[in-house]
Amino acid sequence: MVAVPGSELLSGGLHVVAQSLLIPVIIGLLAFIVYAVVSMGGLISEYSARIKIDVQQIEDLIKSIAHSSTTDEIIATVDSSGLPQSQKNILGEIAKSTDLGPESREALARKLIENEELKIEKSLEKTDMVTRLGPTLGLMGTLIPMGPGLAALGAGDINMLAQAIIIAFDTTVAGLAAGGIAYFISKVRRRWYEEYLSNLETLAESVLEVNKNASKAQTKTVY
Repeated sequence: MVAVPGSELLSGGLHVVAQSLLIPVIIGLLAFIVYAVVSMGGLISEYSARIKIDVQQIEDLIKSIAHSSTTDEIIATVDSSGLPQSQKNILGEIAKSTDLGPESREALARKLIENEELKIEKSLEKTDMVTRLGPTLGLMGTLIPMGPGLAALGAGDINMLAQAIIIAFDTTVAGLAAGGIAYFISKVRRRWYEEYLSNLETLAESVLEVNKNASKAQTKTVY
């Protein structure tokens, strides 16, 4: 085999770069494992504090809002419901926007809901990142020590080969575990938040309709 001039230097540099990544990869995997465990605790805490709203409650609340004739009645209906406080605040802001025109009210409602969507996306970003990067770092942690391990096998150094295989297996398991836990957390939270946004959008439309009808009735009274 004919050696290309400079190839040994390049392959040697590549080997140094690859091996220098092992420590950062292990640190990253440990950080992911710690974050995944802490996030699982946060998920359990969120589950215990979560307010569950079923379809019947939403239906009853829509009917109550629809039968409201003033802003104060809408706010009182929303405040007395079992909705999370964040939803009550948003619906209250929409209900109070009677000084705005119909299109401006809809724009305000849309912006407030979009703001909630951004908060949710931001809260899911970290676990989504661990879901993708955990297995990637695990694969890197598997491949990096295998080079020296194979070299040790060629030299007959079984102890070094065994050490390399142990590191490879440990990093694989750590990466898959962190990614699996983070995936579970993202999946559960995403379902909760989709339900939260769906309820919020439905109730916001109901409040907007009541405000719109009240504005029309007020206009007819003036004329």
